[in-house]
Amino acid sequence: MITIPRRVTAPGMVLFLLCLMYFITYVDRVNVGTAGPAIKGELGLTNTQLGLVFSAFAYPYAVFQIVGGAMADKWGARRTLFICGLIWAAATISTGFVGGVVSLFLARFALGFGEGATFPTATRAMQSWVAKDQRGFAQGITHSFARFGNAITPPLVVVLMGFVGWRGAFVILGLVSFVWVVVWFAYYRDDPRTHKGVTDADLARLAIRDRAAPPAVKPPVPWRRLVVRMAPVMLTYFCYGWSLWLYLNWLPSFFKDGYGLDIKNSALFASGVFFAGVIGDTLGGLASDRILRRTGDLQKARRNVIAFGMLGAAACLAGVFFTKELTLVALLLSGGFFFLELVIGPIWSVPMDIAPLYAGTASGLMNFGSAFAAIVSPLTFGFIVDVTGNWILPFAGSIGLLILGAGLAFTMHPERPFLDAPDPTPPRTVPAE
Repeated sequence: MITIPRRVTAPGMVLFLLCLMYFITYVDRVNVGTAGPAIKGELGLTNTQLGLVFSAFAYPYAVFQIVGGAMADKWGARRTLFICGLIWAAATISTGFVGGVVSLFLARFALGFGEGATFPTATRAMQSWVAKDQRGFAQGITHSFARFGNAITPPLVVVLMGFVGWRGAFVILGLVSFVWVVVWFAYYRDDPRTHKGVTDADLARLAIRDRAAPPAVKPPVPWRRLVVRMAPVMLTYFCYGWSLWLYLNWLPSFFKDGYGLDIKNSALFASGVFFAGVIGDTLGGLASDRILRRTGDLQKARRNVIAFGMLGAAACLAGVFFTKELTLVALLLSGGFFFLELVIGPIWSVPMDIAPLYAGTASGLMNFGSAFAAIVSPLTFGFIVDVTGNWILPFAGSIGLLILGAGLAFTMHPERPFLDAPDPTPPRTVPAE
């Protein structure tokens, strides 16, 4: 029987704030995809230049996956997300004031700098605030809010552009980010025991036994061995990220320029595809947790869902090569995005499974794979379209990498805890004589 909670718990509120953050950050990072055709026309950009602008976000985003994750492990999620939020909000607003390709590149670069640490830092927060058997759901539901951001951004930006132009749209969205930053800093605490709204029942669910115990000393990150341990996860996530960033950056232009739709209809088609990801994110996390509860096997709960999702996405994208009918192409792309997003809940749980003491750093290492794909993938797509004029051909690389990623998922081994974790048993002391 399902028990409905009578109140909103503090852990539930923290998870909700993280969901809002995922939503807002994705609106701020993919809004340029919807506004891209208008920006391209006003600033006189080629597809290759627009691809370069799309990829500008990814350079600092890749670097600050790792740096930001380590910052979160050392300083805590409260301070780290406060600083990051101020930067990404300011970068979003500044996009509305660009005058050419250089300033646009720099604004997107600053956005990547601000958002680089966000997801690893959120994972650090979940490590403290989410019970172990709910982490797949937590990662899935937060990322489903990100995909909801993907889905709502095209029509939202089109509406805002209709009232205030594309420049005004960026200013308004940046101001919304500032509001979230203030609420986060006021409500969140790094240690659940210090939060006034946390009950003893909440602490028991989080496996925290002693409210009065001092916070554990944070050990230094064993970088070399952690990088080696997370390398298979990073490579698997790169294979996922290649297709993700094609969807996020190029989908509105795919429908507008590849099929001759106007900006409103291209936004609606893109939105429909992204809504499929909202469902996929949620179901992937729920399925992973359900398998874990029933079997206790982390390999089955994480690896099997990841491999299934990648192979399903590859099959759907392969179908795009066999039809030119717009509705069928949109359905196949939607199916591909649904299967692709089944991967999210389980794979973002893997860093917490492997290295709970270094969850921020480990998830940052993993997300570096996707961030590197964000550099190469959009630029490659734009270059191929400029050279060949074919909007379908770039998806061939996605199919191959998704199949490779499904195979690499078998090398991650979330059931093997990271061996550099220090012994939790305190050293014995010899009493003085």
